Amino acid sequence: MMRRFLFWLQERIKSWIKPATPVLIIDLLSDLTHSRTDLIVENVLLRQQLIILKRQIKRPQLSNPDRIHLVLLSHFTKFWKQTLHIVQPDTLLSWYRNLFRNYWRRKSQGRPRVASETITLIRRMVKENKLCGAERIRGELLKLGIALCKRTIQKYMPKERKELGSSQTWATFLKNQANGIWACDFTLVHDWLFRQWYVFVVMELKTRRIVHTGITTYPTDEWTAQQLRKATPWGSGPKYLIRDRDKKYATRFSAVALDSGIKEVKTPYRTPQANGFAKGLWAVFEENASIMFWSVMINT
Repeated sequence: MMRRFLFWLQERIKSWIKPATPVLIIDLLSDLTHSRTDLIVENVLLRQQLIILKRQIKRPQLSNPDRIHLVLLSHFTKFWKQTLHIVQPDTLLSWYRNLFRNYWRRKSQGRPRVASETITLIRRMVKENKLCGAERIRGELLKLGIALCKRTIQKYMPKERKELGSSQTWATFLKNQANGIWACDFTLVHDWLFRQWYVFVVMELKTRRIVHTGITTYPTDEWTAQQLRKATPWGSGPKYLIRDRDKKYATRFSAVALDSGIKEVKTPYRTPQANGFAKGLWAVFEENASIMFWSVMINT
C-alpha cells in the first residue's frame, strides 16, 4: 500500500514539473526561425553552463575562464539572452565591460614613460630655438634615436604666456565713458484693441535719465533718424550711442548721428546683455505698462 502511494506521488510530481504542451510547441516554432549558427552557439552555451553546474552543489561559482567563455560565445548569437539560465544578462554585460576595461588598462600600462633627460632636452631646444615647433623638435630627436610623437613633445613644451591686450573690456568701457554714453532701444507693447506699438527710448547711461521717447506703429529708418534728431537739438549729444543691429537703424540714422558728432557703438549679435541698461528699463516698463504707455503717448 505504501509502495503504491509513493509511486503515485512520484508520477504526480513529474506531471507538475513537466512543461506544458503549448509551451513546447511555441519553443519548437521559435527554434525553426533560428539559423543553424544560432542553434549551434546556443547548444554550446547550454553545455558550458551544464559543465559549470556539475562542479557545484549549491550556488555555482564561476571562474574567470568561465566568464570569458560565456562572454565570447554570447557574441556569436542574437538569442543569447534567452539561452542564459545561471546568470542574468546584465551580469554578462558587466563582465564584458570589465573585460574591455582590463584589456585597455593593461595595454595603456605598456606605454614607456618619457625620461627626465629627454624632457629637459625638449625644453632646452625650445628655449634656444624659439622658432622651432614640435615637428622640427621631433625630427631632431629622431636623429638622436629618440622616437616621440608630436603630441608628446607638445605636452612637455613650455606654454607661452599670453600677454594681455591693450583693449579694454566692455564693462570697463561703460564705466570709464559713462558720462558720454547714451543707449537707445525699441520695445513692443499692445493697447486694448490689440494693436502693436513700438516704443523708442533714449537713455543717459550715468544718470539713467530718459532723454527722449517716441512711439509709432511702423518704425522705419527715417522715423528713427527723426527721433534721434529730436533727442539732440542744436547738436547737443553724447560721445557714444549704444544700439543693436536692428534694420531700423540704417543709413539715415547713422547720418544724423555723424552730423551730431556721435559715434555709434553696435552691440554684438545675439547679446542683448550688452545693452542691459535699456533692457532693464523695459523690465520696469512691463511692470507698469499701462501707465508708461499713456505717459509716452502724451509726451509724444
